[in-house]
Amino acid sequence: MVVIKKTPTIQDVARHASVSAATVSRVLSSPERVSETTRERVHAAVRDTGYTMNQAARSLRLKAARTILLAAPNIGNPFYSTIVDAVIREAAVRGYSVLVASRIGDDPNRWLRDYLLSNRADGLLLFDGSLDTGALHGLWDDGVSLPLVAAYDEIPDPQINSVITDNRLAASRAIRYLRELGHSKIGHIIGPSRNQSTNERLVGFREGMHEAGLQVRPEWLFQGSYNMESGIAAAEWFLAADELPTAVFCGNDEMAIGLIHRLRREKIDCPLDISVIGFDDIAVARYFDPPLTTMRQPREDIGKMATRSLIDIIEGTVPENEPIHVVLTSDLVVRESTRRIG
Repeated sequence: MVVIKKTPTIQDVARHASVSAATVSRVLSSPERVSETTRERVHAAVRDTGYTMNQAARSLRLKAARTILLAAPNIGNPFYSTIVDAVIREAAVRGYSVLVASRIGDDPNRWLRDYLLSNRADGLLLFDGSLDTGALHGLWDDGVSLPLVAAYDEIPDPQINSVITDNRLAASRAIRYLRELGHSKIGHIIGPSRNQSTNERLVGFREGMHEAGLQVRPEWLFQGSYNMESGIAAAEWFLAADELPTAVFCGNDEMAIGLIHRLRREKIDCPLDISVIGFDDIAVARYFDPPLTTMRQPREDIGKMATRSLIDIIEGTVPENEPIHVVLTSDLVVRESTRRIG
């Protein structure tokens, strides 16, 4: 029987040396940035495993494209327009261009590696909260890595660089505000189930209700999709219940607008009959009738800080063994879609 021996990989070296694949890569590409003890351990592991670096891949990576890739689930969503603009402007200041992709597909490992090795991008800004970030750890191979910053959604993986907003606390503050207005019958339109921000806002909603001593009623919860059609469908759901809530916290502004629009057709006035609060503060929120109360995300700051962090990582001006974690605060913007009752 012929035994085919598997070619050793950088992961094999890392396991043998009891270090991370990232550390092995640094020893092989930038040894001056690693302690002598670690260098000796890694070099010994390289000899023991018989590992050889893929020089072609490494050479491709060292040719900087001075381009970053921005991936988001729905570029058509008005939420992203300000962010994309901020990313492009900040990148230009640093001498980088931006590629924009609306979906990264079911195999992010292969897709991102293709971008990396084809020299089309030096790093990734990720705005897709439905992606399993665990898959991103597989991007290490033959000394090649893709600098990455995840933005906007809560990131449960502490090893992923992130610039995010306080979705959970913001949702809880929204419920606290409605309670201060005298509301006790509060509903919630939830975002898409695979989106991490949806989960965080739902948790914040439940926490806010619990802190206020209020009951979460299943007939006042509706699973939406972050679009106006979801708000319209949610209105139908609430109308079919035995009674309407007096206030609804919506997972984003588009669903809030759809909700108000559909209820108005049934002569249910906002805010006279029902108060509605959204999330994001998209451009149309202030011009809608009534102007929408919402939790404003600092979208321009998200774009700027995420871009700065990514380029700093690309250019090696930040410690590689210390993941970047920035949490930005969302602000309550009170307009005319909410009112005091009682």
